[in-house]
Amino acid sequence: MNVYRQIKTAPISADEQARRQYAIDFARGSVRMEGFVLDAQTEALFADYVAGKLDSSALDTAILEYCGVATA
Repeated sequence: MNVYRQIKTAPISADEQARRQYAIDFARGSVRMEGFVLDAQTEALFADYVAGKLDSSALDTAILEYCGVATA
């Protein structure tokens, strides 16, 4: 069950959304320079982060969960 998707967060400003989009675009470019392409699930998580549905902590948790890494 994807618990992180049920967490409600406050709306974010357009400036914050732009900052998040820039950060995600930078990360995506970095990954591509290493020869990898992000899958659809990861892209969906990033889209939720940019839209304000996830904060950075929830994004980290969701990525680790998706990768099968246990969190403490």
